[in-house]
Amino acid sequence: MKWSAQPIKHFKERRIAITFEKKQEYTDRVKLIEDVRWSSSLRLWHVPDTEENRIRFRIPVEIIYTPSPEIITALKTFESFLLSRRYSPNTIKTYMEALRVFFRYFNERQIGSINNDDIILFNNEYILKKNLSSSYQNQMVNAIKLFYRTVENRNLEIEKVHRPKSEKTLPNVLSKEEVKGILNAHGNTKHVAMLSLIYACGLRRNELISLKPQDIDSKRGILIIRQSKGKKDRIAPISFKLIELLRQYYISNKPTTWLFEGQHKGSQYSAESLQSVLKQALKKANITKPVTLHWLRHSYATHLLEAGTDLRYIQELLGHSSSRTTEIYTHVSTKNLQNIKSPFDDL
Repeated sequence: MKWSAQPIKHFKERRIAITFEKKQEYTDRVKLIEDVRWSSSLRLWHVPDTEENRIRFRIPVEIIYTPSPEIITALKTFESFLLSRRYSPNTIKTYMEALRVFFRYFNERQIGSINNDDIILFNNEYILKKNLSSSYQNQMVNAIKLFYRTVENRNLEIEKVHRPKSEKTLPNVLSKEEVKGILNAHGNTKHVAMLSLIYACGLRRNELISLKPQDIDSKRGILIIRQSKGKKDRIAPISFKLIELLRQYYISNKPTTWLFEGQHKGSQYSAESLQSVLKQALKKANITKPVTLHWLRHSYATHLLEAGTDLRYIQELLGHSSSRTTEIYTHVSTKNLQNIKSPFDDL
C-alpha cells in the first residue's frame, strides 16, 4: 500500500492527513482507525494527531510542551488585556501563539528572569536560524514587547533586537480578462456572487463572510462594511448589475443571519470553504497562477486607478488608514507605463 501522511490543522483541530491509492481495501483499512474522517473540501481522509497515529504513519513524535502555572496565568491576563482593548481576533491569535512559542523556547525559565539579552538570543538562535519571515519576526517582537509592558510592567529594550527592513513587495494583480474568467467559471449562483462581491467592492476575505443581508442598501446602491480592520465601518458602491446577481442569490438561498451561510442554516461561511471556491474557479478558468482571494482586492484597486479614479477615493474604498498603503498600487498600474516607448523599438 503506497501512502503518505502529514500533520495538518483542519477547522482548528490538529489532524494527520492521509493520502493513498483509490482502492476499496485501503479505504476499509483506514476506516478502522479511531475518529477517522473524510474531508470533502480537501478530498482526503484524516485522523487525530496523536502520538499513536504519528508512530503508525512514521511521523516524528513532537515533545508536548506544558506551560507552567505562572505562564498560563500570565497569558490569560495578557489575553484579557487584548480583549479589553478590542484587538482583532486575528491579532489576539497571532500574539498568543507567538508568546507560546517564545516561552516554550525558554522552557523552565521564570517569566521575570527573561531579560533583553535572552530576547536577542531568541531572535538570533530561533527566528533567524529557522529563516522565518520578517513579518513573523516583527509580530513576535511586538507581542513580547507588549506582554512585558502590560503584564510584567517592564519596558524591554526592543530596539537592540535587529529587526529586518520591511519587505517592499508589489501586490499581485490579475488582468480584467483573468478576473472575468474566474467570475464566469462557476455555475453556482452563490459562488459567483461571493467572488464577484470581493472583486466589485475590494473586500477582504473576512469582510465578505462577515456581511449580513441588511448590509446591502439596494436603493442607495451601496454596501456597508462594518467593523473591519482597525475597527472601522466604510461603504462601497455596488452596481445595479451586482445587485441583480445578489437578488437572484437571495431569492434562491434565503440566508437568515449571514449574507453567505455555511452548510447549516444560520452558520457563517468558513474562510477555508471560500478559498476552495476560488481554487475550483481557477481550475475551470485554466489559470495556473497561485491566486489568492486577496489578489481580487488588489486587482479592484489597480483597475480603479487605471480607469482614472483618484487615489484618495481608492484609499477610502479599501479602508486604508494611510495613503502610503494605497500608493503602492501606482507601482503596478500599467496605464502610464504603456505610453512609454522603449529605445529598443528605435533600433
